[in-house]
Parts: sequence; C-alpha cells; structure tokens
Amino acid sequence: MADDTGLEVEYLNGEPGVFAARWAGEGCTYKDNCDKMLRELEGVPHGKRKAAFRCVITLYGKDIYKTSVGELKGHIIETSRGTDGFGYDPVFVPVGYNITLAEMSIEDKNKISHRGLAVKKMVEIIKEIKKAEF
Repeated sequence: MADDTGLEVEYLNGEPGVFAARWAGEGCTYKDNCDKMLRELEGVPHGKRKAAFRCVITLYGKDIYKTSVGELKGHIIETSRGTDGFGYDPVFVPVGYNITLAEMSIEDKNKISHRGLAVKKMVEIIKEIKKAEF
C-alpha cells in the first residue's frame, strides 16, 4: 500500500500537485512554500483561487489493484493565517468555512481531512477483499 497527497490550485493548472512539499525548491520550508503560493497568486481574484487537497492511496498485490481518493476543496487566501497544522494549512480555507486549516482545531480538521477520507475508503475496500476471500 502506498499513498501520496498534493495540493492542486486551479489557476496554476494543478500546481504544485504531488510536488507540493518541495514546490519552493529542495530544502524549502512550509513557510517558503506558502510564500511562493501567495506570490504566484498575487492579484488573482478570489473566484480564481480555487484549490483542492487530494490524497490517493493504492493497494497493490497479487491479483489486487485498488485505489481510494480523498479530496478537500477550498481556496487559497491572500495572506497566511493561523499557527497550527503544517504545509499549506495557513493559506487554505476549506469550502464552507471562513478559517484556514491552520486556525482549526485538530478535531475539526480531522473530520474533513482528505487523507482521512481516503483512508476510510481504503478500509472499506480491504473489508470487501477480506469478505471475498471467505
């Protein structure tokens, strides 16, 4: 089983995608990545700042090839806000919220997590595989 997660920004043609962790260059920090995101979107109106975190998990083995996907849609704001979380959390506001992921409690963040959703889907896939074996 393997997974990968990325941030896809519509205005940036899906960038940074799976390169999100090192988008600002090798050895970059989370802040470097957020700063680059804000520079790339400087002057871009709110309606064109749509983004989504996407996590894909793949289960591969003998006669098995299954994937699950979790997605969290939102938009990139104009300035960083919040101190909790990591990565792009300070610049990402999920749909239906007015706070960034970095301003959310860990409990609330986990309820909408793209990774959490992908894991839940994969658990169901594995349960179905196990049922089929018996």
